[in-house]
Amino acid sequence: MKHHRLNVAAVAAAASLTLTLAACSASGASPDSSSSDDGTITPREISWLLSRPADGGVITAMEQIADEYAADHPGFSLNLITTPDRPSYIQKYETLAAAHQLPELFDTDATPFAKKLAGAGQMVDAEELLTDLGLYDDYLPAALNYQRFDDGSLYMIPFEFQLEFFWYNTALFEQAGIDVPATLDDFPAMCEALRAQGITPIALDGQDLWPLERYMAYYPFRMAGPEYVQALKKGEAKFSDPAGVAAVNWLYDLGQAGCFQPGFSSTGYADAQALFTTGQAAVYNIGTWELSNLATENLDEGVRDDVDYFTLPTIDGAVTADNEYVTPSGIGMAVNAETYDPLVKDFLAYALARYPEVYTESGALSPTTTASAAIPDNATPLYQRAVDQAGDVGDAIAMPWDTQLDPTSNTRLQQELTLLVQGDETPEGFIATMDAVIAENGPEAFAE
Repeated sequence: MKHHRLNVAAVAAAASLTLTLAACSASGASPDSSSSDDGTITPREISWLLSRPADGGVITAMEQIADEYAADHPGFSLNLITTPDRPSYIQKYETLAAAHQLPELFDTDATPFAKKLAGAGQMVDAEELLTDLGLYDDYLPAALNYQRFDDGSLYMIPFEFQLEFFWYNTALFEQAGIDVPATLDDFPAMCEALRAQGITPIALDGQDLWPLERYMAYYPFRMAGPEYVQALKKGEAKFSDPAGVAAVNWLYDLGQAGCFQPGFSSTGYADAQALFTTGQAAVYNIGTWELSNLATENLDEGVRDDVDYFTLPTIDGAVTADNEYVTPSGIGMAVNAETYDPLVKDFLAYALARYPEVYTESGALSPTTTASAAIPDNATPLYQRAVDQAGDVGDAIAMPWDTQLDPTSNTRLQQELTLLVQGDETPEGFIATMDAVIAENGPEAFAE
């Protein structure tokens, strides 16, 4: 795979602590905006700056599609500028954006930085684009909603769709004499019953920090809906509010009940998964991107018939529906309005229409309703059930908080969460610390 030689070093000085954007406008550019849009499609190389696994399903599918398009458009090529390491990617992306040197396509989450780019007219309105191409209604509402800014505007196109479940070992639950927890408040008792049988209740990848942060999102989502974190990150809500207090106390109780394995903070992704797939842990919270490891014959024969899943439990008085939980569509792709022309539009029209069929051949879930995941020959019945579950997902999404908070607040939250669950921080101390950190950083990060 070749890499477009963008001179990052030359533009690094253009990136400052505050984003300086020339020619700011009130909203992002519409699909019709282009300085060279005379209708002529002139094949050339276009580039996509992305942060995805080089051997993952998205890149594999898009490489195939680009080759197909190039066969009918000699001179066209899609140059994938891949930086899987997310922190390095963000630094490169923000540097190039500040210097107006982003390529035709680029990956971004719905961050404050991306919102400023959209507001400055540097991103094509994705809702208008998809509507113009006749594709908007093909997308799952949940897949699109995950990409939206807080004001409902859409500037990123999803290429994935995932459901996050609590996978569990039915034999270990039976051994402990327990049922699937009906509410989040049942988790501590579930953990205590499993621990009494010498079973690790929940396998957790604590090393990567975001898996524990998922747990932080659950209680507020059920109690106050997705609006809570939208307000919290701006300093308009606090951890000292009822939803925040309930969440912090719940996390503390999970720690006190011994829900996670000893030394969880130093356990990596593969080791946490191995705890569950070898039958040492009873529960594992992860998404459908792991279907090939959890719902096929790749899973250890000793536990294969005992694996099942449940979705995010509710709470008494929940304001969100049972079928609303974490359903991410991954990092989105944005279209650079400054380089948008007939070729980019024509390629996207072909690629986005073709993509669902190609992508789902790998067994992955499509962000659209136009293609179904191909069930592998070695799949267990659980695979089909998980795929079918995608057809029964509500519109509200429990957003991962690491995509919501400003970077400084998010880093501190992840650190404090580990201390809280380990019992090295009290709920009261956690609340005071995090409210102060967000008050200092959140309002400025999300200022319009």
